[in-house]
Amino acid sequence: MSHNYLIFLYYVITPKSEEPNKSPMNQDHHEIHLENYITQKLVAQGWFEGQSVHYDQQRALYPEDIDAWVKATQPTVWEKLLKLNGDNAQTVLLNAVAKALAANTGGTVYVLRYGIQIAGVGQIELSQKQPEDQRNATLLQNYQENRLRVVRQLKYCPTREWSIDLVFFINGIPVATVELKTDFTQDVESAMRQYRHDRLPIDPVTQRKEPLLTYKRGAVVHFAVSDSDIRMTTRLAGDNTYFLPFNQGNNGHAGNPARDDGEYPVAYFWEAVLQPQTWLRVFHSFVYEEKQDKVNAQGKAYTSRTLIFPRFHQLQAVNSMIADAKAHGAGQQYLCEHSAGSGKTSTIAWVSHDLICLRSNEGKAVFDSVIIVTDRNVLDAQLQEAVKWTPLSRQYLRPIKRASIPLQQIGAVPFLLLKKPVYH
Repeated sequence: MSHNYLIFLYYVITPKSEEPNKSPMNQDHHEIHLENYITQKLVAQGWFEGQSVHYDQQRALYPEDIDAWVKATQPTVWEKLLKLNGDNAQTVLLNAVAKALAANTGGTVYVLRYGIQIAGVGQIELSQKQPEDQRNATLLQNYQENRLRVVRQLKYCPTREWSIDLVFFINGIPVATVELKTDFTQDVESAMRQYRHDRLPIDPVTQRKEPLLTYKRGAVVHFAVSDSDIRMTTRLAGDNTYFLPFNQGNNGHAGNPARDDGEYPVAYFWEAVLQPQTWLRVFHSFVYEEKQDKVNAQGKAYTSRTLIFPRFHQLQAVNSMIADAKAHGAGQQYLCEHSAGSGKTSTIAWVSHDLICLRSNEGKAVFDSVIIVTDRNVLDAQLQEAVKWTPLSRQYLRPIKRASIPLQQIGAVPFLLLKKPVYH
């Protein structure tokens, strides 16, 4: 039996450091214009525009979309809800979703991927990932029913007039927030300060927990956006909030290049990242929680948890390789450059996961197995953990020990193997 494999080479580079590009734009620089402009671009791509007044502040949900999703994709489930609860069907559903989002074993990503259970009703799916092939017409139709929504100036607190510039939803569940600034008036640093000082998971006065801003339970990622620079974080923690760049890079420097077509330098955000197929794929195939055992200054052991959201260069690298492998099949070679500390471990894990799931439209697997080879023991351990926490991989991950294969066959290189999953 022949086997198809793909081998990766990763090259570490050190980029130059420079301030982000701040080329002037030939458009109105006011924040409201940028906010309107992004919203219009999203609606043109198939997003719905929502209103803050329809947002459920207590549950941090957009009820209209949860109802619409369940009715469109699981009509028998909705009928059971009505039969058991009558006019309270929507309330029961929303309460169940909110409870699952807040559970220690739940959270936004978990609920989107695996749904919820309601006694007497059964399993309720809350989103549909893109099917790996074209064989199941029901899954293909359900995927088309996913509802992406953007809400401008969302007032998220029931006791205060606080609002966030943009909030993004998938089937009524908030997944991302955006604070906008323009280089004409302020910059991305101002947006980051706003998150650190004004967007707090716990109200310092009332001590109310804000579900939208709570780690894992609320929005997965928070973007600070100017017209030339984007930063992101997956955990709001006041002054301790840590942001990472979400930029393309600018000819070996930081930031984003000016656009020849006069578009904003950050237009890739709505043109590529927020494109519906890509955006849904991020939450179904990319986001995972990294767990690390650590010891604090007092010598007490604890587990550090961090939601990993792909940075733009990682998303671009993975999607480019997967698209090429899907188009050309096995036997290709790719060189992916990553600077030190830019997340190559996660990139390798995501590519490996996607390759093992890659199928033709008829359902035939493109690769039988994925083998990851690394030249460092520390990286080997990190990769095993990263791959383990990507969707599906936990069942199919098989570390290969040095003693199990003659060293003359593999050198002194530790590696691990993903077994091909079996689908029914």
